[in-house]
Amino acid sequence: MTVVASLPLGATGAASPESGRLPVIELIDVHKTYRVGTELIQALRGVTLTIRENEYAAIMGASGSGKSTMLNILGCLDVPSRGTYRLGGSDVSRVSQSKLAGIRSRKIGFVFQSFELLPRTTALKNVELPLVYSHAKKRRQRAIDALSRVGLLERALHHPNQLSGGQKQRVAIARALAQEPDIILADEPTGNLDSKTGEEIMSIFDQLHREGQTIIIVTHEDDIARHCRRTIRLKDGVVEEDRSKGL
Repeated sequence: MTVVASLPLGATGAASPESGRLPVIELIDVHKTYRVGTELIQALRGVTLTIRENEYAAIMGASGSGKSTMLNILGCLDVPSRGTYRLGGSDVSRVSQSKLAGIRSRKIGFVFQSFELLPRTTALKNVELPLVYSHAKKRRQRAIDALSRVGLLERALHHPNQLSGGQKQRVAIARALAQEPDIILADEPTGNLDSKTGEEIMSIFDQLHREGQTIIIVTHEDDIARHCRRTIRLKDGVVEEDRSKGL
């Protein structure tokens, strides 16, 4: 993971070309339409958006705003009906599901609200498992290093039922980190946690951002979004607001 300097963003959140931060995500006039029975549902309606290296962005919106659809497309779980999605400079708008799976395993680390840990597997093996599927080298060491980064190495041999909610989410973050992803995509990562534990989890994301990680958090909570340096708010499938903080 390359550590890059934090630089100011413009009013729309796009870094200037002089900043040296390359785009990792580019959405260009992205539409997504679903058919439900005889009805067509337009979940996204022409979204254009750029996320650059080391951005720390929150995607917000009410139910029905297109937030979940955006998450699925950004995470290569789905493709646009129309428009272009470039991930790390490569167009992934029309690739097959099998190729999308390969891209996900290399490029994106996921953190979910419900942790998604295997209950009969230790924390260490939960972190290591995606590396086994991708045939990565030095799997055990990478898993150990990732657990150490989130302050949970002493719980490496514990099973999920022996861990608190906050510890389970630390394992989930470690699992994402072990893949050495270009982007961490977190879906409501504090949704199952009390407010104090949620702040502890957000402090981990804050530190990862300082170390150079690109992070996108999907949330409906203003307190969580305030940790991020950029807030992208969706409404009825379009970007209603795109606001950045000075760094």
